[in-house]
Amino acid sequence: MNNTYCVIMAGGIGSRFWPLSKTNMPKQFLDILGTGRTFLQQTFDRFRKICPDENFFVVTSVDYKELVLKQLPELKTSQVLLEPLRRNTAPCIAYASYKILTINPDANIIVAPSDHLIQQEDAFIDVIKKGLDFVSHKDALLTLGITPSRPETGYGYIQIENSNPTGDFENLHKVKTFTEKPDLQLAQIFLDSGEFFWNSGIFIWSLKVILKALEEHLSPVSDLFKKGCKLYGTADEIPFLNKTYSECQNISIDYGIMEKASNVYVLCSDFGWSDLGTWGSLYENSNKDVQGNVISGKDIMLYGTKNCIVNMPEERLVVLQGLDGYIVVESEGTLLVCKKEDEQQIRQFVNDVRLNKGESYI
Repeated sequence: MNNTYCVIMAGGIGSRFWPLSKTNMPKQFLDILGTGRTFLQQTFDRFRKICPDENFFVVTSVDYKELVLKQLPELKTSQVLLEPLRRNTAPCIAYASYKILTINPDANIIVAPSDHLIQQEDAFIDVIKKGLDFVSHKDALLTLGITPSRPETGYGYIQIENSNPTGDFENLHKVKTFTEKPDLQLAQIFLDSGEFFWNSGIFIWSLKVILKALEEHLSPVSDLFKKGCKLYGTADEIPFLNKTYSECQNISIDYGIMEKASNVYVLCSDFGWSDLGTWGSLYENSNKDVQGNVISGKDIMLYGTKNCIVNMPEERLVVLQGLDGYIVVESEGTLLVCKKEDEQQIRQFVNDVRLNKGESYI
């Protein structure tokens, strides 16, 4: 039996990519990069190199069941785990873990978001294999840390305990601290120190170790999902989940376990990773014209316009003049024009639109 399992977290709504990403079609189901494959499909393609199709689980909202099955026809319905409510990453991981327990107690699990960019996939797969090798014989919760290339304020950071690698694995360190998104000055200090790495949000562990950590550090969450072990895979699973999620706290795996456990390690690497969470991060990771513009659309005419990201429907003729450093996006009749440096306000725009114009625009 192949003991490698992959859990893909695909339940977010991607509000920072509004208006292209909307509630009925979040960014993980979009081909924003123009590759012919959506973020979710690219994530699946990537991990198929080390995980058999039958060992995948996609955790998503009940609203996205059909989207997942349409985009990943290789999966059975039973491999799409449906959350009735959004409760962050810890309940998502607890649900998947106890589900896998009913199938293979000896599993080793990769947990990954559905919307990351990996530019050097061969190097990435090598790192994942090293991580699986490590956790298969070590009582360890492992995360992947990315060597920072700039003082990024949009990512969380991981500080390593010391500069010496652990055991036989190069670039493997004990974790000292997790730090949330810093301001620019602190991010520069992190970069200069050489002790901090970007937190990728990708985890590797054995099933036994994550269940033990859930019981020790998040027992209320663990106890709730443990009750479903005799119900998973039966007609009672959905009613059980409806009740469980209504009672479950909203908490991230980082805050609930990784920041508290003593057996947390980080495998530091660099494989062209980006958490494509914003238009700005998409701009940074896209090909640009001679004026520094990233263009998606068939009929876009630019005059004196530079350093912009423009994403338009193919049928739309767009003429822009005199813009520098803007996001210009149209989707389904909704137009956003926003300075790139102010893109953190997009979430506020979305909230204001919801309140003043209704859910149909969100």
